[in-house]
Amino acid sequence: MPSTPLLMGVVNVTPDSFSDGGRWLRPDAAIAHGRELLADGADILDIGGESTRPGATRPLVEEELGRVIPVITELAAGGATVSVDTMRAEVAQAAVSAGARIVNDVSGGLADPAMLDTVAATDATYVAMHWRAHADHMRDFAVYDGPGGVVAAVRDELAQRVEAMRAAGIPDDRIVLDPGLGFAKRPEHNWQLLADLGSLQALGLPLLVGASRKSFLGTLLAAGGHSRPVGEREHANTALTVLLAQQGVWGLRVHDVRAAHDAVRVLTRLEQEEQG
Repeated sequence: MPSTPLLMGVVNVTPDSFSDGGRWLRPDAAIAHGRELLADGADILDIGGESTRPGATRPLVEEELGRVIPVITELAAGGATVSVDTMRAEVAQAAVSAGARIVNDVSGGLADPAMLDTVAATDATYVAMHWRAHADHMRDFAVYDGPGGVVAAVRDELAQRVEAMRAAGIPDDRIVLDPGLGFAKRPEHNWQLLADLGSLQALGLPLLVGASRKSFLGTLLAAGGHSRPVGEREHANTALTVLLAQQGVWGLRVHDVRAAHDAVRVLTRLEQEEQG
């Protein structure tokens, strides 16, 4: 298995993201942060203007455009491979026009019926995540009682989205899938998916995994009845980075790029030694 996943560095141009809400809201701050992530080893910068933390409300489309387009324009002009994290076709179109090469849609095309046709008309890679509902009520949909549990449900629902993408004209070589850790999933669902990524890889398409700083890690590391704070979950995510790299995932969406990059370098060096 290859052990060099692409590292997608997170740039939240939002006031309310769960991990760093407000720190990079100003365009100049977001641009500077993106450049720092590139220096730390990011292969892709994922620019998002809408928080998808549990319970979040949606910004107006004009707000989202105003947050992300200046940042995408500047970073793409500097040579960065930029992804736009959006569920809106209008934002995706504007972002690609501004230089984005990837559309990272956490809804997999379900939130905006124009998204798939919009992406198909571009050359952008499309990341489609498993999704059931918007952030303000997605917890109501974290039920996986059918045969095969959460793994079978996510696999089958992603397969349905793949058929919709193909029907819209998006070719397989521009499709990446994401199991959607934390989205309409309880902690045990996330662990079950991580333990059986092979069932999702059997769909024959690359996988992007975003576990960084998510609440299921905080729950695992809880002490005294309190979840481990967001900023203190990075060591756990670094362990996951190594394990997921060994499983051959296409990419990892991370906040601490340097930690992930260092972990992948160590693993790659050991594999080189083993191969002689």
